[in-house]
Amino acid sequence: MKNKLIACLMILTISYACTEKETEEVVLFEEEEISRASLDQTINSLLNQNGEFDWSSVSSSHIATALQEEEAILTIGYQPNGFRRLPDVIHEIDIKSAPWVAAKEAIINDLITAYRERGTTVKREEFVIMDHETLPYIKVVTADAFIVERVRNSPFVRYAEPTTYTFREVGSIDIPDNGSGRIESGSGCGNNGPDNINSADFSTISPGAALPWNYAVHNIPAAWQISQGDNIGIGLIDTGISPDQAKLNSQFSSGQSTGRTITKFGTYPPRWWSSRTDGPNDQCGHGTQMSGAMSAPRTSSGSSVGVAFKANLVSVRGTSDVLVNTGREKDGVSDALVLLGNRSDVKIISMSIGDLLSSGQVKDAIRFAYNRGKLIFAAAGTSTSFTSFVGVIFPANLSETVAVTGIRDNELRRCNICHDGSKVDFVVTMQRGSDGGRTSLTLADSGNRPSYVGGSSVATAQTAGMAALVWARNPSQSRAQVLDKLKRASQFYPNRNRDFGYGKIDALKAVMF
Repeated sequence: MKNKLIACLMILTISYACTEKETEEVVLFEEEEISRASLDQTINSLLNQNGEFDWSSVSSSHIATALQEEEAILTIGYQPNGFRRLPDVIHEIDIKSAPWVAAKEAIINDLITAYRERGTTVKREEFVIMDHETLPYIKVVTADAFIVERVRNSPFVRYAEPTTYTFREVGSIDIPDNGSGRIESGSGCGNNGPDNINSADFSTISPGAALPWNYAVHNIPAAWQISQGDNIGIGLIDTGISPDQAKLNSQFSSGQSTGRTITKFGTYPPRWWSSRTDGPNDQCGHGTQMSGAMSAPRTSSGSSVGVAFKANLVSVRGTSDVLVNTGREKDGVSDALVLLGNRSDVKIISMSIGDLLSSGQVKDAIRFAYNRGKLIFAAAGTSTSFTSFVGVIFPANLSETVAVTGIRDNELRRCNICHDGSKVDFVVTMQRGSDGGRTSLTLADSGNRPSYVGGSSVATAQTAGMAALVWARNPSQSRAQVLDKLKRASQFYPNRNRDFGYGKIDALKAVMF
């Protein structure tokens, strides 16, 4: 039913946009015809110029084109007229209180009026399809530039954005984080493990676990003599965890990793025509890889050990792949951030996901979790050389997140598919300089055989693990204290490198502060 409604309203709004009206009200806004190619070119130019893209930087006609090309759903962030400091207090507001309800209703009533001015009558339930229960945003059905312009001019509106838009550019970022540099479909998916792991890329440590080669670069094995991340809660927002990987299920608390817990949730919404939930299970492979890199147990099975192998893990399947570019993925990630933000047992959030285009609702959710005291790590970006000009992607480019990227061994040079730039905070050595396919190691979807994993994704997950090692030394530390110790233990501190921030973290030094 909702799909039919969207289609009908798209036809309705597009037809009205093309109909000449005699009333003066309609000609107050003159719609500009913008093609999909022109919109993509505009986005590309702004990305090239600014290193990031926000929908507030384009016209209502641009947004209408995006709405007509994808889902005709507009996400509207609202607040009472004149309200200040929302980013600082978003975790405290009650959107069910009178001022917030009044602001939302004012927008909806104005939309009903605007449609009437377009010559049609709509009811609230016909175009308001989503009203978030915690964060101040709603979603409405429209593809009309006139309606978009009306919304954006409202004193109650903070942002109005297409819920879904797939930016088409030369060289997409949907390549798997396996370090190969191959362009493949699935946006980071695929985790079966190679037939062979180069013997130089791991060593065996007691009681028989595989130690990834890059851990020594960051002094992680030495740091384990002091801290192993005991009982620090790490929240992972990704594609879930494979039910076939025993090390992240029944064997999570085993070997030298006993006495800890793993909890799994799913916030990624089901398709509109399905009554089932997608649940916590990984259907991509990426979330399993990140879980393993952060917190895989230290056992005798020969499987790869995680950086914080005594930490607790709370995994939330918030997205289907690493690109947060559809409405369902933005909803899943936003709800995951609220869920983890409200959990007192989670101190760290790791997000090896993102997009070239920013999202107001995800930004709201990031700020909600951040204001709850969470230390949020986000991937700087993994893509082809064609998109490396973009720099740090969203949400790693936000001030509330800590941006991490990957570099090659024995040189200060980004990995062959990693982004860098002025907003990078830390780097992890995770790729052999002589072979882009030889990266760090993690768990495969099933079994004990390790799997290669690369890109800024694994760099982010392993940095989150190092933060857990530091936090476990004193669980009462604040986020600021932990982050300060990571900075002071990094190679460039107190300075910052232009493209690599504070550089590589020495985990041993960090846990000794």
